[in-house]
Amino acid sequence: MNLKIKHEQLNDAHYLVLNGEIDVYTAPKLKEVLIPLSEEKRKDIIIDLQQIDFMDNTGLGIFIKVLKSLKKNDSTLKLRGLTDRVHRLFDVSGLTEVMDIGKKTEYFPQKV
Repeated sequence: MNLKIKHEQLNDAHYLVLNGEIDVYTAPKLKEVLIPLSEEKRKDIIIDLQQIDFMDNTGLGIFIKVLKSLKKNDSTLKLRGLTDRVHRLFDVSGLTEVMDIGKKTEYFPQKV
């Protein structure tokens, strides 16, 4: 399976919609997009994950790196629309305690 990434920047935030799987094969593509965005000063990243069917630890590692980079740059990471399966992965790893994770994606721009 592939990973599709839609991205739009509005004001002080990057909105991304991900579709597919995040695993050892697709993670480099995600990293290539997210790391440079996370290095911008005061630019939040909001990601819709409701179309992610599967994620492994490689994906978790990318989100941890992005979170650390964003904190250094006075920005935040918000993950939205997690399926129960993906949410469970974040929960078991303890990341729900340190990441802003929600189920709703209602504030996403219509174009993304």
